[in-house]
Amino acid sequence: MTLTLLAAVPVFIWVYLLAARGGFWRVPSRPDPGPWALPATPGAALRVVAVIPARDEAPVIGDAVRSLLQQDFPGSVHVIVVDDGSSDGTAGAAADVAAGLGQSAALTIVAPAPLPPGWSGKVWAMSRGAALAGTRDPDYLLFTDADIRHAPGNVAALVARAEAERRDLVSYMVTLSTATRAERCLIPAFVFFFFKLYPPDWIASSRSSVAGAAGGCMLVRPAALARAGGLAAIRAEIIDDCALARALKRSGASLWLGLTRTASSTRGYGSSAEIGRMISRTAFNQLGHSSLLLAATLLGLFFTYLLPPLLVLSGRPVASVLGVAAWLMMSVAYAPMLRFYRVSPLWSLALPGIASFYAAATLHSALQYWRGAGGEWKGRIQDRRVSN
Repeated sequence: MTLTLLAAVPVFIWVYLLAARGGFWRVPSRPDPGPWALPATPGAALRVVAVIPARDEAPVIGDAVRSLLQQDFPGSVHVIVVDDGSSDGTAGAAADVAAGLGQSAALTIVAPAPLPPGWSGKVWAMSRGAALAGTRDPDYLLFTDADIRHAPGNVAALVARAEAERRDLVSYMVTLSTATRAERCLIPAFVFFFFKLYPPDWIASSRSSVAGAAGGCMLVRPAALARAGGLAAIRAEIIDDCALARALKRSGASLWLGLTRTASSTRGYGSSAEIGRMISRTAFNQLGHSSLLLAATLLGLFFTYLLPPLLVLSGRPVASVLGVAAWLMMSVAYAPMLRFYRVSPLWSLALPGIASFYAAATLHSALQYWRGAGGEWKGRIQDRRVSN
């Protein structure tokens, strides 16, 4: 009887996730916004300034800058690269691309002042870029990463959605690389777990307090950013995208987040170890450095993902049936994300093992934080435990 009650737990969890978690698992067969017609705008054409914080990004920043300077957009797009202490020629790589396109005037490269106490490196660079963008009186700021390649109509689609739906923040979860076996195994799950934490329908609803964004592609109205306290309001955050979304929504802003194939990351992960380090960099910060939340998260992952296959192998008929039911619902929920990433649906059966990997990375994140080495990125420790 005890095992039967235990076996019912993951079934109830998956019934809730499928039916009452904002439909986070449903990925439209066509997630892109499509060829939106930009609404007629009186007066001057809309101005977008893209801000790219970059630290040692020479191998990838050229693609990002080129894609932004070649946008099919009726307004203007100016690109600001904030070179955050790079030592690999990042600024030169960006400048060479603009010069090659004959658009050097559409690119500004700037270095931020030394990192002040209490600021994370990326947010400080974003702040410097936003301040410089303000001199151009933009209608929108586009915060994007150095590894993001934007399709020619991406900026127009972002602006069109913001204009048509009166959104203050429009963010795309860009398509991540699945070129390697490790990426095919682990990357779709990263997006799946993210949307489970931040269901897009809840983000878009004014009735929900849930707020989230994807930092690789965030279009923001400057007035809304100012009402939220500017980037200074999130100066210490290393998960800057979701922190910015929370600050905006608390100030009354309207948000939208969705998947797209019109923007993609050119950053690859050659091994599961590299992906593990990417997860570990922010996982414990996401939990507010709480040991209690860490324990609850690991327990939740066990009941949600790991217990079903164990029940199937238990040899107890009722427990096995309930385990199969939970595992099947898990696979059904994961299948749309695999379809979006054009990855074999058989990977859905591996989700319990994939969740175990994420649990281990989360635990590693906590251990790194307790060791004083949390949030390491490009040689900079950004999530250090403060000793009393």
